[in-house]
This record gives sequence, C-alpha cells and structure tokens, in this order.
Amino acid sequence: MARIKIELPASFTFSTTIPVRITDLNYGGHVGNDTVLSMIHEARVQFLQHYGYGELNLGGAGVIMSDVGIEYKNELFYGDQVKVSVAAGDFSKISFDLYYKLEKESNSKTVIVAIAKTGMVCYNYDLKKVTAVPDEVKEKLLA
Repeated sequence: MARIKIELPASFTFSTTIPVRITDLNYGGHVGNDTVLSMIHEARVQFLQHYGYGELNLGGAGVIMSDVGIEYKNELFYGDQVKVSVAAGDFSKISFDLYYKLEKESNSKTVIVAIAKTGMVCYNYDLKKVTAVPDEVKEKLLA
C-alpha cells in the first residue's frame, strides 16, 4: 500500500502553541489521531484570524476542507506543548493548500510529531457552490 508523502514548504508564515490536554489521550496513553486533526483545525482557524479572516469570511468567500493528509512521526503525551506552524501554497482559481508542521521539545531537541496538508476550497455558503479565491487572500497568505 502506498503511503502519503507530504512535501512541506521551505518556510512557514505563522505558528501557534497548543497544549496537550488530558482529554486528548486515547486508550494507548498518547494523543489519538483524531486529536491531531483537531489541533490542525485549531491552528488553521488561528492562522486565518492572524490575517484578519475566518472560515466563513475569507475576503468575501468561505472555505471548506476538501481533503486532508497527515503523516504521524512521533507520539504526543499529556503536558506536551505542540508548536504548529502553518503556511499556504498551491493556489488555483478556486482552491489552495495549507501545510502544517507539528513539533514538540523532547530531551532538549525539537522533534516533528506530524506533518499535514489540507486542501481548502473557496465556497459561497449562500449559493451553495464553489467560488474564486479572492486575489487579496492569495496576496496576504503568501506574503
């Protein structure tokens, strides 16, 4: 079976720190895959807010996630502080990708715990159809 392979951009324009909560742990005693996806969602919302946007107002358009890929690299445990870096790229007329690098400190070293990509499609929620990526959004998110 082929494995997902995500190529990260050379640099990231935003980062935030998300703590691992006790409720994030699964029966194995570490963070579950669903929590990593939730952390990515939180980082995406914070990334958009950093640029003055929201998922329902991205320069006049909304966004909807069309796909997600996650490569898990290391475990996360209760008390870990996860640095999530985010960057935008691969813009088309109606969509773009967001890239995520999740890292933690372990034994005085920074280790990657996961990398991810989400495909985001601009969407008009009133008309229930895809719409163009606003030019200002592309300019801001790539700056």
